[in-house]
Amino acid sequence: MRASKLDEMKGGWFIGNFEPSLMKTNDVEVSVKKYKKGAKEEAHFHKIATEYTVVMSGKVRMFGREWTEGDIIIAEPGDATSFEALTDAVNVVVKLPGANNDKYMCEEDTK
Repeated sequence: MRASKLDEMKGGWFIGNFEPSLMKTNDVEVSVKKYKKGAKEEAHFHKIATEYTVVMSGKVRMFGREWTEGDIIIAEPGDATSFEALTDAVNVVVKLPGANNDKYMCEEDTK
């Protein structure tokens, strides 16, 4: 048996090619991301990975839309979006595959 704390992980990412990581792999990346109201991330896209975002609580904006608890947003390769927490929010994010250096910053949302 092993145990750890999410707060000890880099930005909530606990599985993937990170330090620290509970399972170091390039096959997949998994995180639990906690956001305070007003938190933002600049627009970006992935060329290789598909990113699955599950809104566990709160309200967020991605792809120019508002999303709430239970919504699942699937960003496929080439789909670009920014992110804004409209309330305090918690998301579970899965990136498949966990491709290193597959984050490309861009000017605006593509969808």
